[in-house]
Amino acid sequence: MTTTKRAFLQGIRDSLPFIVVVAPFAMLFGVVATEAGLSPLQTFGFSVAVIAGAAQFAAVQLIADNAPLLIIVATALAVNLRMAMYSASIAPYLRGVPFWQRAFISYVLVDQSYAIGLLKYETEPDLTPPARVAYFFGTMVLNMPLWYGGTLVGALVGNRIPQDYALDFAVPITFLALVGPMLKTAAHVAAAFTSVLLTLVLAFLPFNLGLMVAALVAMMVGAQVELMVERRRA
Repeated sequence: MTTTKRAFLQGIRDSLPFIVVVAPFAMLFGVVATEAGLSPLQTFGFSVAVIAGAAQFAAVQLIADNAPLLIIVATALAVNLRMAMYSASIAPYLRGVPFWQRAFISYVLVDQSYAIGLLKYETEPDLTPPARVAYFFGTMVLNMPLWYGGTLVGALVGNRIPQDYALDFAVPITFLALVGPMLKTAAHVAAAFTSVLLTLVLAFLPFNLGLMVAALVAMMVGAQVELMVERRRA
């Protein structure tokens, strides 16, 4: 078996735990989006075009609240701003990778694929660029169709799902499972604590503006803590 094929299969294997939450997460979005007034086709197209659960939930909630288009777009961009940081952190591992592969990686770059992809790259620095690409694609080969399919199922039959089978458990579990292992430094902890605290304190602001403020302040706090730590080391 070639190194590239082995990396691809390992990516699939490492992503299997996320299957438990991706499908209900996607179905919940399908339900919420149709309740906000989107058609099943629009809801499905939303997931295919954006493929970013947190930003999609934020956007459809604002749509339901009849928020201005500018607020909806700004909120979705703010929520997804972390993707720019994700991209910057894995870019050094993808030097020499063809442009079209990097473009596709940018499309399937989500919290799950980033978390396990970065861990793989850090623990196995000798992986070749083709093996790194294969591993990353492997992390999404199952989860991406599940996200699409779950969204469509939720949009089409969500109103028939019994209340006893609540799907909203998938949202906090997904992000707790992703964020917890990534809190490795004081800067990470400070940023996470700041974001949670400010989100709660600013919950009274309309159109989820508190979330945008919390995200920006948390990034600044994390950056300042990182600078303080570096100065002490120096």
